[in-house]
Amino acid sequence: MAENDKTADESLTIKQQREKRRAEKVAALKAKQAKEKRNRLIGIVAGATAGVLIVGTLVTVVVTSATPPVDPDTIEIAGLETFDDLEALHVQTAVDYTMTPPAGGPHNPSWLNCGIYEQPVPSEYAVHSLEHGAVWVTYDPEQVTGGDLDALRGAMPSTYIILSPFEGLDAPVVASAWGVQVALDGVDDPRLREFIIKYRESPNAPEPGALCSQALDGEGKIS
Repeated sequence: MAENDKTADESLTIKQQREKRRAEKVAALKAKQAKEKRNRLIGIVAGATAGVLIVGTLVTVVVTSATPPVDPDTIEIAGLETFDDLEALHVQTAVDYTMTPPAGGPHNPSWLNCGIYEQPVPSEYAVHSLEHGAVWVTYDPEQVTGGDLDALRGAMPSTYIILSPFEGLDAPVVASAWGVQVALDGVDDPRLREFIIKYRESPNAPEPGALCSQALDGEGKIS
């Protein structure tokens, strides 16, 4: 059987072989996500009001799942900004990014461990995580507080996600992945769900499947 598979691969063009490898990688990533989803327990934020609990639960459902499953390539996100030709260089200095928050470009050789942070995180480390396929959700701490913040935290997937405050945003919430970004109207903006489904662990990231752990924990990490 292995010999037959090898013969079949040799009959494909280089482009077809590349597309086959990409399809296999996508299938493996989707299988991993499905396993994580089955093992994930649904938590409810303690002390929230009944109304906030309803919002938090709805946001959790729409962010972490799609029923029936959605092909990420078919998702169109209104207001999406794209940034082309970003350099994935490793630098030891601070970077003056051209977008806020940064959605790619030069970054520190170490990446930021994914998770939920209650303090701002260093951009140069977070951008390295984007290179690995993480989504970075940032929020204005002046606009997102209390029950809204609890709901947003409770809605985040358990892997390949960074949530942190970011002062001076032009929107309450901004979602970023490598080369793409969208400004959101609030924690219940449906585009947050669409963005995470489309770009989290995307095979189109510069280094898809690379770790989002075992590196640097920023200050204020709570999970």
